[in-house]
Amino acid sequence: MLKVKDTLRATVHLSFDGRVFKAYHGQMAQERFDNEVRVLRYLKARACPFVPRLLEADRKNLRIVTTNCGARVERLDEKRAKEIFADLEKFGVRHDDADVRNITYRFADGRFCVIDFEFATILPESESRPHKSRNEHMHANAKQNQ
Repeated sequence: MLKVKDTLRATVHLSFDGRVFKAYHGQMAQERFDNEVRVLRYLKARACPFVPRLLEADRKNLRIVTTNCGARVERLDEKRAKEIFADLEKFGVRHDDADVRNITYRFADGRFCVIDFEFATILPESESRPHKSRNEHMHANAKQNQ
């Protein structure tokens, strides 16, 4: 496995089959682990297409395994970064560490993705706009064109 991050808060490894292994340590590790797991499950339930999928959560060892969301982005226009994090809020989550280091680029579909949800906040329903599925958008557009 390739170590891609080693900080006071977490160590991240990338396996050769593309899975991401993240181990939490340091201050408030249990809380950060619990929060990231909760947020990733919430985003999966909301069908957010640009975040990693949680594959395993080991609470005893404070370790998660997720899908890989692509390569880290070194530079990104500030306006575009804000748009990406604003898109996340449409799925009911505010990132709370909205920095380019938490954006990746997935070459498979040409999409920017958001990672690292240790400090993210699930927004109250009144603050997040309900997300429409692709079919709902198409149906609404078809009605407008009639």
